[in-house]
Amino acid sequence: MKASVIGGGSWGSAFALYLGRQNIKTKLWIREPDIFETARKEGENKVFLPGYIFPPEVSFHHDLEEALSATDLIFVAVPSQFCRTTYSHMAPFLSRDHVVISLTKGIEKKTLMRMSEVMAEVFKPFDQPHLAVLSGPSFSKEVAEGHPTAVVLASAEPDLAKKVQHFISSLSLRVYTSRDIIGVELAGALKNVIAIAAGISEALAFGYNTRAALVTRGLSEIGRLGLKLGAKKETFSGLAGMGDLVLTCTGPLSRNRHVGFELGKGKPLSAVIASMRMVAEGIVTTLSSRQLARRENVEMPISEQVYLTLYKNKDPQNALVDLMSRTLRDEEGSLP
Repeated sequence: MKASVIGGGSWGSAFALYLGRQNIKTKLWIREPDIFETARKEGENKVFLPGYIFPPEVSFHHDLEEALSATDLIFVAVPSQFCRTTYSHMAPFLSRDHVVISLTKGIEKKTLMRMSEVMAEVFKPFDQPHLAVLSGPSFSKEVAEGHPTAVVLASAEPDLAKKVQHFISSLSLRVYTSRDIIGVELAGALKNVIAIAAGISEALAFGYNTRAALVTRGLSEIGRLGLKLGAKKETFSGLAGMGDLVLTCTGPLSRNRHVGFELGKGKPLSAVIASMRMVAEGIVTTLSSRQLARRENVEMPISEQVYLTLYKNKDPQNALVDLMSRTLRDEEGSLP
């Protein structure tokens, strides 16, 4: 099989680099003309993945139809806010033989749809490809460096998932399979909100106790919303849930943790966004998760305080006071 990766950001570039190293013929579609030209001439994405030269198995493309032609597996690594438009441009070039795998960890802002739901809706008038999602604790830079990484591939078609699993797994990337698309996508998106809280906590010089509490209680509220939306409980203790949450809340390469850290130091959100070229999905997901929680009548206190800090200029210290002074309760009854 041959592969295409749609999206020349850090994750798309790192994933294409990985596939190429496995001797998989891979086409990497890059939207930005300047980045595409540099990659084509020098074999390197100097903006989003500097220092890593792509193997000859990876080719670079700016034309989407060209990037999708004569390929089998299509991995889409585009920020959630651009996914619907990208899917719409892809749709005419897809067939029932294609497998489209979302690498995006986000929720669409207006519709509150997961990315697989957006794909299904956009592709419906055309030939419907097979759909799957891939998530888990996977910093782009560490995948590019070849550090052992484990992820989960979720699909409603178990045989298809196993086929892709065996095709892309290696000694540096171990792929597990799941049927819980809802849980895998929600966990991957919502953990970014908790990571912002973890960054704020670090900026305020709180200790490991605080971080452990945020991770544990953050997982609890993610799980509550996930279960209400039809996810499986086990998913939240796996790679897409606990695994990715721990990484994003503790790893220095986390963009969302960085956003929280800058906010905790007193920088306004607009200035934080302006200083970043890469997208931190948690900024938008904070809005989406709040809307989902209210729609489903699910209590998500940490996410609510992150929302108030990001969008209502609430002082982070006051947010902590409100979290710590909530009505005391039994832990067992508050877990998902």
